[in-house]
Amino acid sequence: MTLLLTRSDLEGLLDAAGCLDALRRGFAAEPGEATARRVIGRLPGQGTATALLPGLVEGIPAYTVKVNAKFPGSRPALRGVVCLHDLGTGELLAQLDSATVTAWRTGLAAALGTHALARPGADTVAVIGAGAQAELVLRGLGELREPRGLTVCDLDAGRAARFAERHGSRLGVRADVVADPRAAVADAGIVVMATWARRPLLHAADVAPGTHITSLGADEPGKAELGADLLEDARVVVDDVPLAVEMGVLAEAGLDVKHAAGTLRDVLCNQVPGRVRTSEVTVYAPVGLPWQDLAVGWVAYRAAREAGAGTEFDFLS
Repeated sequence: MTLLLTRSDLEGLLDAAGCLDALRRGFAAEPGEATARRVIGRLPGQGTATALLPGLVEGIPAYTVKVNAKFPGSRPALRGVVCLHDLGTGELLAQLDSATVTAWRTGLAAALGTHALARPGADTVAVIGAGAQAELVLRGLGELREPRGLTVCDLDAGRAARFAERHGSRLGVRADVVADPRAAVADAGIVVMATWARRPLLHAADVAPGTHITSLGADEPGKAELGADLLEDARVVVDDVPLAVEMGVLAEAGLDVKHAAGTLRDVLCNQVPGRVRTSEVTVYAPVGLPWQDLAVGWVAYRAAREAGAGTEFDFLS
């Protein structure tokens, strides 16, 4: 029997602290010999069909295959499934809503990267793009440090206002809404970007010394949030260097491997330093890796089995 887990199921099962812990263990685990693949197929119009496989983490007896439809003009913009298979037999253990899994694993992994690279005293946060991924970055960041100020910028002013009210109240801080990304980051120690931008929103002159930027938007060809001038001067950390050069933040800026200081795994395992100088601008710009789907999906699957949640379905009947 396959367990079907919807968005509401997952939201009731997952918690930020547990998922952060699972992602930390995933970053610390040995990468393994299997080659993960990220396949992006262009569709007519603005849509893409994306598959990430296999998701593998040392010590977890399962693997994932994720299939997403990504359409920027739709709400939600991402739809699909994460298939969780038994590692020994291939049995389809569960199918999980991929939009929820993707938001949780992307946002919380980004929270780990943000905390690792931002100055210890940085406590003012600017959010550009008030969507699901930014939601989870802030939830995760609240588990790791104490933000004292929030500024939100989004093309949809109503969505920005709701985001600011929701998180300002949750964090107990003043939350402002602005229309210009450059104004949003003027006094921010931490910047979180999660947009569909096709041209840079920020350049070097827009960002103060010592700022940390987490950029989640440059996750496939054609998307760009940060200018090449900013990236050239910053200390850039990614989740996978070849992917960053092929389709991520470095590709869109026309930069190569020498502009990557290392990966977040390197930083969290103390193999490379995250921040070298207090005054430098740091950037974390992930593409997203298949093993992260498994780390969060396995937490949800085990919690669902323990709670008796979800719906069982027999695809072989």
